[in-house]
Amino acid sequence: MTTAVGVDTARKPATMAQALGRALRDAMAADPSVHVLGEDVGTLGGVFRITDGLAEEFGENRCTDTPLAEAGILGTAVGMAMYGLRPVVEMQFDAFAYPSFEQLISHVSRMRNRTRGAMPMPITVRVPYGGGIGGVEHHSDSSEIYYMATPGLHVVAPATVADAYGLLRAAIASDDPVIFLEPKRLYWSKADWSADAPEQVPPIGRAVVRRPGGGGRRGATLISYGPSVPVCLEAAEAARAEGWDLEVVDLRSLVPFDDETVCASVRRTGRAVVVHESTGFGGPGGEIAARVTERCFHHLEAPVLRVAGFDIPYPPPMLERHHLPGVDRVLDAVARLQWESEWTEGSAV
Repeated sequence: MTTAVGVDTARKPATMAQALGRALRDAMAADPSVHVLGEDVGTLGGVFRITDGLAEEFGENRCTDTPLAEAGILGTAVGMAMYGLRPVVEMQFDAFAYPSFEQLISHVSRMRNRTRGAMPMPITVRVPYGGGIGGVEHHSDSSEIYYMATPGLHVVAPATVADAYGLLRAAIASDDPVIFLEPKRLYWSKADWSADAPEQVPPIGRAVVRRPGGGGRRGATLISYGPSVPVCLEAAEAARAEGWDLEVVDLRSLVPFDDETVCASVRRTGRAVVVHESTGFGGPGGEIAARVTERCFHHLEAPVLRVAGFDIPYPPPMLERHHLPGVDRVLDAVARLQWESEWTEGSAV
């Protein structure tokens, strides 16, 4: 099916990797100030082939292979942004980004505030993150809490093909620095999608309900983002056999955080479980649970629970299935949501 001007609007199976690559291509075609830089992004097309073909189409001056020096890469991007460009930096793997943190914290996150808004920092930092691909330590970290705890940064994590495209385009167009977390194990997930007429998605800062539910006395809300969203959707379907009706909220954006959508769901269901791959202690779930508790206390039937990665360095590939939150761990948490009051069950009152 095509439009009168020959644009193919048919929705066809596409992977998240393809949507990300198309977002970069479309952004570069629309705005000559958009430059891509990083290790192996040019000739190789990136470790995950997200940037494949960009150097050939736009030239090596706009899709640039860099030395293996993350601090230098991000420092270069700061200078580019100060001179009016919109750099898109690829950190090859999540933990490879750590050497760049001095630039990120001291300059990227602070420059706009430091100059009282006179000098924006339109930098997008793409970070392939999370586990599930059999990677070793430094190739499978969930580092989102570091970015969340750094004022001045926006932090987003898509879980769908449509969001991968829409959120990346929004990130590149933003005058604030955006940490764009790409869940590696979802790179090859597929959905029907039109590359030539991509659907509009909510902006950065808005969560969405991926699976409505939570009606009645057996309802609860699963709150998640990125690679754990499909896990929550699978758990919600499995929960039907136990008589639970679970609503799934995809945060999409960790900073800014959408209190309105999240709290509207929890107030309706009365119970909540936060699910993510990052560690439990000091992880994103603690902040999310606190925000929900502060805003929904009188609506809660049970404490907000968390299902997270263990508080350990990332384990070897053969053990990661035990480390990552799965359907069984999510359902175990749901079962602990005080469905029958321990104070009244069996009471003679």
